[in-house]
Amino acid sequence: MTETSESGARGRTRRAILSAAARVLARDRSATLADIAAAADVGRSTLHRYYADRDVLVQAVVEDSLAVLQEATEGAGLDQGPPADALRRLVAALVDVGDRALFLWGDPRVLEGYPTAGDPDCEPVDDPMIELIERGQAEGAFDPGVSAQWIQHVVWGLIYTGAEDAAYGRIPRHGVAQLVIRTLENGIRPH
Repeated sequence: MTETSESGARGRTRRAILSAAARVLARDRSATLADIAAAADVGRSTLHRYYADRDVLVQAVVEDSLAVLQEATEGAGLDQGPPADALRRLVAALVDVGDRALFLWGDPRVLEGYPTAGDPDCEPVDDPMIELIERGQAEGAFDPGVSAQWIQHVVWGLIYTGAEDAAYGRIPRHGVAQLVIRTLENGIRPH
């Protein structure tokens, strides 16, 4: 049985550990396994039964976080309805898992060894967000004067900033998606 297909108490415990680790490590890269166990509301020995050491845990959090972000993107239904509405759903879905973005992009070393879109050796992959942006540009909803990749980076930058500000109490968590959407829409409309 894979980590993502576990059910029952074992699956809930694993998900709690991974979620807590992403949240804790996003805010403090030097957090101990004891800090993570406490945030997951499990004992340190329980955490060690799932993840033998910090490196194994961090690797699992990277893989889980990438999967969580992909799942959030797929759940937003980017191919449904007008592009602006789909982008709003995407922002809301990604803000809901903002701790995962903070974890992944808060430290450039976290994704070492993983292919990224900017990597010249990376195989091109279908990117639903790019496809949505390009559709929006073609339909006149988004500014065609900038690249789809630029808009994507702006979206990720705003989501990261909103999640970080919420994590540090600078803005209420429930207001992040609305603020990101407002800032984004005022910046990408065609002129």
